Amino acid sequence: MLTHHSHQFLKNLELNYNREWFHANKEDYDLAKEDFENLCQMVLAEISKFQENLLDTLVKSCIFKINRDTRFSVDKSPYKNHLSAAFGPGGRKSGKVDFYLHIQPNEKSFLGGGMWFPTSTQLTSFRQEIDYSPHLLKSIIEEKNLKSYFNEIHGEKLKKNPKGYSAEHPNIELLKYKELFFIHRFTDEETLNKTFVAKVVNGCRILKPYLDYLNNLFYSEIN
Repeated sequence: MLTHHSHQFLKNLELNYNREWFHANKEDYDLAKEDFENLCQMVLAEISKFQENLLDTLVKSCIFKINRDTRFSVDKSPYKNHLSAAFGPGGRKSGKVDFYLHIQPNEKSFLGGGMWFPTSTQLTSFRQEIDYSPHLLKSIIEEKNLKSYFNEIHGEKLKKNPKGYSAEHPNIELLKYKELFFIHRFTDEETLNKTFVAKVVNGCRILKPYLDYLNNLFYSEIN
């Protein structure tokens, strides 16, 4: 489980977005980083039991660096205000659709996963599958546990119909999605509770069929 120290460090960091403060408080960051790594190790060990392609994945390869890449960003803040990890085969750079865990105080922590920034080829495949055979995807994302647990959808959605699809298409609203990413938010109290790992793992188990669907569609292999 996470500790109050990690939350407090992130809160302090949000008020002090500068390298001087960060280096002066590097010891506190190292403790928060170790705390998060321990949490992620427990999560990875549990989800590997039902996501076999994670068995050889190292936890350090799943965790994102806290430094921001500011080369192409208007925001030049050198650090992120959160801790995060992506659980995919081989780590965060798997290239596959993976489970994403985001820890940020003030009720901003969440577990998520789904289609995010797909390539044009992937988006075309996604829409073709909805057009030709929508039943499998709809049975997954409309399943009661997923709808109840992941009750927040993120992603860009077209205002007009995508090219080649009529407004009369029975699944036109689903076809309009350019991204389809499901989120479950956690309170600060939940993230600090000893049951937090179990809640994250349960969420991953619920989300797995949707991620498997996307990975099978995009990469033509069973996970």
